[in-house]
Amino acid sequence: MPSFVPDLPVLLGFAVATFVLMITPGPDMALQMSRAINYGRAHGLAAMFGAMTGIMVHTTLVAFGISVLILAAPPLFMALKIAGAVYLIWLAWQAIAHGGGLRLTEAAKKVPTLWQSYATGLGINLLNPKVVLFFVTFLPQFVEAHDPAAAGKLLFLGAQFVVLSIPLGVLIVFAAEKLADAFRRSKWVERALNWSFAAIFTAFAATILTAQARH
Repeated sequence: MPSFVPDLPVLLGFAVATFVLMITPGPDMALQMSRAINYGRAHGLAAMFGAMTGIMVHTTLVAFGISVLILAAPPLFMALKIAGAVYLIWLAWQAIAHGGGLRLTEAAKKVPTLWQSYATGLGINLLNPKVVLFFVTFLPQFVEAHDPAAAGKLLFLGAQFVVLSIPLGVLIVFAAEKLADAFRRSKWVERALNWSFAAIFTAFAATILTAQARH
């Protein structure tokens, strides 16, 4: 077995942890659902793959120690928290004022491109300091500190996280798309859903601002 592949017990333990994390609601999941509901599965999947790209970026940063430097510098970490919270609040405002990807009407004038949905998914993931905290504090526990192949194993586990997360993400996107027609039948449901997504994004913004760097 290549040196960068962790032992089987480690792979199985990390798989369980990945599943638990993926079924926990977060801003990534909310965005993927909203894009699928409003613009179809392609946009939901694009947002999901944007988030998965963000996961690989975080994994790479952890593997090479850059995220640790961010957490060790309080001003940088605070800037990350503020940027992430502002981004989510902006999405919440878009949901209420302009639909902003959460509008359920068939005649929405401005439909984002797949690239825009992908970029939004990537942005939410990269600007979420809780993701940084998770990968900095949790991921390294699956490798030995003095293992010469530690960086390779961290990258392998990050790839495993993405591979295991994709099926659940696809299921969520397809389920959200199936619900879209039912939502469109009622203007009241449409407005309630937009406000609900706005509330979700705002709540996650508040949660991000309370994130504390752990050493």
